[in-house]
Amino acid sequence: MTGEAYLDRLVDEDALAAYLRETLGPADGLAVEYHQAGHSNETLFVDWGDRELVLRRPPAGEHASAAHEVLREHRVMAALADTAVPLPAMVAACEDESVIGSEFYLMERLEGDVIRDDEPERFASPDGRRELSERFVETLAAIHTLDPAAVGLDDLGHPDGYTARQVERWTAQLEWAMDVTAEDRPVPALREVADWLADNVPAVGTHTLVHGDYKLDNVMFGPGLPPEIVGVFDWEMCTRGDPLMDLGWLLAAWPDPKDPERDTPIGSDVEAREGYPTRLELLDRYEDLTGIAFDHARFYWAFGVFKSAGACEMMYRRYLEGNAEDPAYPLMEDYVPAEADRAMAIIEGELPL
Repeated sequence: MTGEAYLDRLVDEDALAAYLRETLGPADGLAVEYHQAGHSNETLFVDWGDRELVLRRPPAGEHASAAHEVLREHRVMAALADTAVPLPAMVAACEDESVIGSEFYLMERLEGDVIRDDEPERFASPDGRRELSERFVETLAAIHTLDPAAVGLDDLGHPDGYTARQVERWTAQLEWAMDVTAEDRPVPALREVADWLADNVPAVGTHTLVHGDYKLDNVMFGPGLPPEIVGVFDWEMCTRGDPLMDLGWLLAAWPDPKDPERDTPIGSDVEAREGYPTRLELLDRYEDLTGIAFDHARFYWAFGVFKSAGACEMMYRRYLEGNAEDPAYPLMEDYVPAEADRAMAIIEGELPL
């Protein structure tokens, strides 16, 4: 499938133009570009006259239930608009799936840099990396110390039992993916990890707002110095619950110089460069800022890797069914089994923090 053909599945430009005309008023022309950066919900750059917007919608084709909740994402970002959490301005949300084939929302486009495979030159020094990492941890602390009730999010999710339900939810989504992928190649180690997690859910002492996908490539740094985060993205899994689940997910995506070498088709080893904190240093700074202790490290870190593997297995199913254009998706054939082995190494104490 060509990129243009996949874009045609994501948006009917005539229907979108009619919606924008009615919602935002007339403009001199519409341009839509598929922005192939993330690996979950789809991101489109939309120029409506001189307005530069971003459209977020689920991927084309079948996907796991509750895996791509873009209107939840919109609600949370709108609620946090006047808080210490940096965000783009929300523009509109559409529940009518007849417009482009799914629910979607629009936000203003920000200018800056997202750190994925490399850093902007202005940050590429030990001091620059240290500073941007400070902003990164401070922003997570701002999310976890914010009062959900103060921004109208006190009804978001169900914090009691959240940790156990996350294990159940990601196990169910893994099973959804494996309904198709297991015929291509099974990953029995992931089922072992799922069983261990279900048997080792810790008691939770603190409930906060939880981002659900907080990692370095889901924040944008502004174009200048000193480093400043101008936007946090990908809030589709945000809820109230156990903040340490965010930490486990973050650790799953944060390499250390001491780690064994591995291929990461959906990440990078940027954070292992000189100046970035180690995982332990990152956790120490988080604990200082929030007063929340990172106990039960094996469970949370293993869950982060399990969740990553589950998300990647869903990508692999979409690839096998022809419902994706992302070149990373076919690489999940080998990456997911490797992630399963990494989760088992964490559980068995063979991979230290």
